[in-house]
Amino acid sequence: MFKKILIANRGEIALRIVRACREMGIESVVVHSTADEAAMAVRMADESVCIGPPSSRQSYLNMASILSAATLTGADAIHPGIGFLSENEEFARMVEEHGFTFIGPTPEHIAKMGDKAVAKDTVRALGLPLIPGSPGILKDAEEGLKLAREIGFPVLIKAVAGGGGKGMKVARSEDEFKACFTMASSEAKAAFGNGAMYMEKYLSHPRHIEIQVIGDGQGNAVHLGERDCSIQRRHQKVIEECPSPALTDEERKYIGELAADCTRKMNYRGVGTMEFLYEDGKFYFLEMNTRLQVEHPITEMITGIDLVREQIMIAAGHKLSFTQEDIKFDGHAFECRINAEHPETFIPSPGKITRYHAPGGLGVRVDSAIYDGYSVPPHYDSLVAKLIIHAKTREEALKRVERALGECVIDGINTNIRLHERILQEPAFRAGEFNIHWLEKLLASQAEESKKAAS
Repeated sequence: MFKKILIANRGEIALRIVRACREMGIESVVVHSTADEAAMAVRMADESVCIGPPSSRQSYLNMASILSAATLTGADAIHPGIGFLSENEEFARMVEEHGFTFIGPTPEHIAKMGDKAVAKDTVRALGLPLIPGSPGILKDAEEGLKLAREIGFPVLIKAVAGGGGKGMKVARSEDEFKACFTMASSEAKAAFGNGAMYMEKYLSHPRHIEIQVIGDGQGNAVHLGERDCSIQRRHQKVIEECPSPALTDEERKYIGELAADCTRKMNYRGVGTMEFLYEDGKFYFLEMNTRLQVEHPITEMITGIDLVREQIMIAAGHKLSFTQEDIKFDGHAFECRINAEHPETFIPSPGKITRYHAPGGLGVRVDSAIYDGYSVPPHYDSLVAKLIIHAKTREEALKRVERALGECVIDGINTNIRLHERILQEPAFRAGEFNIHWLEKLLASQAEESKKAAS
């Protein structure tokens, strides 16, 4: 087992990994920018190393500085956390080449699944269902338009290297297609340095269903159930839950076993998430995230399995300690992503937290790195806390979420807590009747009502 792990990340996920290391008797090193000198993970880790100024490119994305910090502190392994370099093939390869263990998949798996077109070719061969679309990268807009006529409008034009909703446009007619293609390609090139595009049929009312998988790279793999991540705004998840209220037991078993089988056939190492769109009883593979997910705690709550611990064990060469038959699913769980932003305008709200009180009680977990007097920096993602709720049934869990949100106090900055409370009041949400477009439509409708009331 490792003696010391360097954590190449920040915020609540860095603290989450520090806690796992401490429980396993492993020393932890947290790297940080100058903006994060007072971060809770920095305070809690056994060691910390400043690797640069606030800019991510000069700190958390600075591979040379991170590797130097690992060498300086005598770390055995590097955990990339979530975001930043967690799905960077080059970084994973450099880590291994410098004699450290990368706590994650192989560089080959990261590369293969990170390219959406290659990923689809890979899983297609392994039996996963796909949305009708281009077989690979589109040569140009003309080729895309020809294929779009065959598939039928509307179509979704997507960047091969995209993420977070960037480089993505919906073309609803032939007249719109070329303009949408050009805009999506330009946006992707500016954001990711790659303007290559592919295309697929646009589904009008799908749900976002993802399957948590884990493999040991030694021929063993299982799934840990599904998460429903359909409550989204601008392709960013807001609330996640598991199990999904939309799936039958038969559908749940089918897609879970299919994802696990695919993971096993790839001889995948580490944790991963296979994302699907689900509409009218059919699943369509979307992409695979070769890392830990922000929403991993709700899976932990219903399975009792510590995913970070399992990541570390597998990276250290251990086989999976459980089989599919060993995994038992218990109850229902929700995660509310609490962001430092205005609940209506969604303008980011960095600044000093003047008062903080975390909710508690049975079935309540808060993953956060904030505290009284902490200043939320303006340089990074606005996520400041994850409220995770577990109960025996979905109805009980909903009541617990409401209660916990009412207890949560974060003063000094704006947060989206009011948005979560509004969502929970909606009959459609409480009934589990929503899709990936539901929240956007709800917000648009409420904005229109406000305008009418103001006039």
